[in-house]
Amino acid sequence: MARTYFFLQNLQFVAGIVIALVAARWLAPKAAPLLALWLLAWLLNTWLAGFNTRLTRALVPLIFGATIIALWEMMVTNYHVPPVILPAPSQIAASFAANGSILWTDFLQTILRGALTGWLIGAAAAVLTAVAIDRSPFLQRGLLPIGNFVAALPIVGIAPILVMWFGFDWQSKAAVVVVMVFFPILVNMVAGLKATDAMQRDLMASWAAPYGASLWKLRLPAAAPFLFNGLKITTTLALIGAIVAEFFGSPTRGMGFRISTAVGRLDLPLVWAEIVVAALAGTLFYGLVALIEKKVTFWHPSQRN
Repeated sequence: MARTYFFLQNLQFVAGIVIALVAARWLAPKAAPLLALWLLAWLLNTWLAGFNTRLTRALVPLIFGATIIALWEMMVTNYHVPPVILPAPSQIAASFAANGSILWTDFLQTILRGALTGWLIGAAAAVLTAVAIDRSPFLQRGLLPIGNFVAALPIVGIAPILVMWFGFDWQSKAAVVVVMVFFPILVNMVAGLKATDAMQRDLMASWAAPYGASLWKLRLPAAAPFLFNGLKITTTLALIGAIVAEFFGSPTRGMGFRISTAVGRLDLPLVWAEIVVAALAGTLFYGLVALIEKKVTFWHPSQRN
């Protein structure tokens, strides 16, 4: 009975695809191949989603992404979209291959020197500040409102100031990243340090454990899931802050500098190539932090399969 229902359900789906293709071919001939590709990919992913295996879980997003890229290419080609408006993925790939050395230099300047350095400094400062706030109620009442105020400052307002303070090289971009990532990590870390309940803290006190031992063996493990939430959130903020800061002054390298100059030359494929590099770097950055989280907080319920 279940197999019959599944067969009839898929038969209805296929019939709907055929009707949609016939209608598209009659009403909009150029859109028919786009619709056909989308519906076929949808049917394939629907079928794969019924198999809950590691392979199918990896194939579904890959097929979806490949379908989006193929539809993008077909749409630009069929409708003759100018490259200034939207370049085709093939043009972006060609620009990526032709400007590999430039993209690598910009990656080193913006991602590794500006974003990563600022993220590490901001995360370390936020963790140390959170421990100080947890230790002192006075700091909790004084520093958290100031941190909230700093977090509300617009990046386009503070970036030019920090560029003037720290110069036009990567140091000013790292300073912008520090300001952007500090408060989200601080808030998560403070909440994590308070995640332990009163019974656990009283037990440590009954053993005459000093604050350092209580912090290391009780509070920091309890705060680890909160800390990694803040770290994962700020991976993308760090990249955005470093790139945007380069619009307000940088040497003749960097992703923000390259995007602004390429737009001025109407070299949109290069702009999109820089965007692809930033997206890949952000994905790998987030995935690395998530992998470290899984190894460190393996005991937490959120890491159980």
